[in-house]
Amino acid sequence: MARDLTSLFDPGSVAVVGASDDPAKYGHAVASQALRAPGRRPVHLVNRRGGTVLGQRAAESLAAIGEPVELVVISVPGAGFEAAVDDALACGAKAIVGITAGFAEAGPAGLARQRAVADRVRAAGAVLVGPNCLGIADNTTELYLASDRFAPGGVALLSQSGNLALELQLRGAPHGLGFSRFVSLGNQADVTLVDLVADCARHEATSVIAVYAEDFGDGRAFAAAAAAAGKPVVLLTAGRGSASARSARSHTGALTTSADVVAAACRDAGVELVRTPREMTVVLAGLSAPARGRGSAGGSRIAVFTDGGGHGAVAADAAEDAGLSVPELGADVQGRLRGVLWAQSAVGNPVDLAGMGEQDPLSYAGTVGALLAADEVDGVLMTGYFGGYAASEGGLGGGPAGGSVLAEGETRAAREIVGRLAASPKPLVVQSMYPQSPSCRVLAGAGVPVFDATEDAARALAAMTAPRLAGASRIAPLPAPAVPLGDPGYHGVRALLASAGVPFPAAREVTDEAELLLAADDFDGPYVLKALHLLHKSDAGGVALRLPDRAALLAAYREMHARLGASAYSVEAMADLSDGIELIVGVNRDPRFGPVAVVGLGGVLTETLRDVAFALAPVPAGRAAELLRGLRAGALLDGVRGRPAVDVAAAAAVIERITEVAAAHPEIAELEVNPLLVRPDGALALDARAVLG
Repeated sequence: MARDLTSLFDPGSVAVVGASDDPAKYGHAVASQALRAPGRRPVHLVNRRGGTVLGQRAAESLAAIGEPVELVVISVPGAGFEAAVDDALACGAKAIVGITAGFAEAGPAGLARQRAVADRVRAAGAVLVGPNCLGIADNTTELYLASDRFAPGGVALLSQSGNLALELQLRGAPHGLGFSRFVSLGNQADVTLVDLVADCARHEATSVIAVYAEDFGDGRAFAAAAAAAGKPVVLLTAGRGSASARSARSHTGALTTSADVVAAACRDAGVELVRTPREMTVVLAGLSAPARGRGSAGGSRIAVFTDGGGHGAVAADAAEDAGLSVPELGADVQGRLRGVLWAQSAVGNPVDLAGMGEQDPLSYAGTVGALLAADEVDGVLMTGYFGGYAASEGGLGGGPAGGSVLAEGETRAAREIVGRLAASPKPLVVQSMYPQSPSCRVLAGAGVPVFDATEDAARALAAMTAPRLAGASRIAPLPAPAVPLGDPGYHGVRALLASAGVPFPAAREVTDEAELLLAADDFDGPYVLKALHLLHKSDAGGVALRLPDRAALLAAYREMHARLGASAYSVEAMADLSDGIELIVGVNRDPRFGPVAVVGLGGVLTETLRDVAFALAPVPAGRAAELLRGLRAGALLDGVRGRPAVDVAAAAAVIERITEVAAAHPEIAELEVNPLLVRPDGALALDARAVLG
């Protein structure tokens, strides 16, 4: 259920407890900001010494104000925080912002204090941001309760770092980026990142939600909220390269890192995952452009348009690195371009003016218009010298002699490009050697993202053309918890999966020669013999394949038992491996995101090849098929060099069943089927392992 945060972002009155005239204290910075809009709502300053603060009378306590206060900011030493919270609740506060530090981040005792405070706040029907946060701001309601000013705009910034928020503000200024809201997340004792994403999704003035998070809390709930937001969410996070805490007793555990988990969650939720503040700024600049919401179906086919071959080639590479495609344009489109350009222009893609811009600056606009009108083009990346003619006239050190005529023509071309773009549902991004030139400012002023770096332009365009999810369609709900697994051994896991419809060869567990021979009578050879209760049985020499008859099976058992001395063995019918491909299907339970599936090439070389894909579990069959076909070796599934195609639909259905089982058993830390044999006539699980948490 969505929480009502109206009192947090649009309170009727505000008090700053710990307001100070001392610039070294945070209570001074917050109080200074709070007084920027005194006409919007009453702003009360509280200092235990009373007197005046920042030229305004300060109350000695909240009670001394003499009237209820809806939102209270607390910036006092740690020892006085709980008492200040109690005073705020007593005076009717419905929202509290806790600046004070020294709670969960300080250790177990601080965590216990924090939980107790949060319980009191919730019991009173109020909400708490923090503690250990740096404040909030909402430009749409003139609420300024953070130390920094944020230029108004459409980006809601939710950050665990104040310095990073400041950097994003500084980087965004040249692109005209502004902010609807800023919230410092702090320790998320009560109001969580999930609550804030959901509230910003409902906030009409917010067009993009930007998040810097180190602790997601409930990562799966964050992914679901982001998927359901109905507007872009951009995530910058830290610690992607370190492995999550896990037992790693299976291939699945060894393959999965926290980076894989976060990336999988973002893919499933449609979140734009970025690696640096610069990349976040680039993506935000693209998504904040007026054309951002057009063409919601998305599409990765882009046209590169240049006035020089070098820039075109570099831009095409950058586009493909960003996940875009730069296909050769069709004959009809090339014909239309020939009608706009001169003979030496290249029209295949990249499209190159080849000097025509100096003869006819309006050729820039004509070419952009033709490309935007092409059905086979989803977006346009214009790169190179555009802006240089006007830069020369504007004294920016660019452009050839000839000056004013070319500059005026280029500026007219910029205005015409803006007109062509207004009539198109497709995005245009520009890379220019002269991004601050008058003509580029015309483009930027109309909402066209302009960058000085080719890779930035390509990344922005990739974000602008990415399809947006309609709700949480790729995050399947977790099933209800099932009866806990009683037997985590090999045959117990097989039975659990088989009961869910996962097919296995016939098998029987044995502990001595007599049971071995009885098992051989249950089904025909050839046989497989496995030593149980060993990690990585193949590596230990605990698997014997293609045993043709009872005699061979008995001989293999005697040799293996003498060498390994295992307490139990499994006798199984040998599967037909011809024309088959071995896959791995695993599920690892992440402490933040819950069950995460890994799907890829299986067998003994799984960890070496590392051709795997990740998704939040459970994984519906349709999504499973996408993961399989997206593997580097995905083409093998459709048959190569005379090999037949395998039954991808059958494999996908089994993947769905395996991941459903894992998701329904929270006591299972890792569940793995390796290999899952997929053949032209179906799929068969050949081995299984579970690790309890």
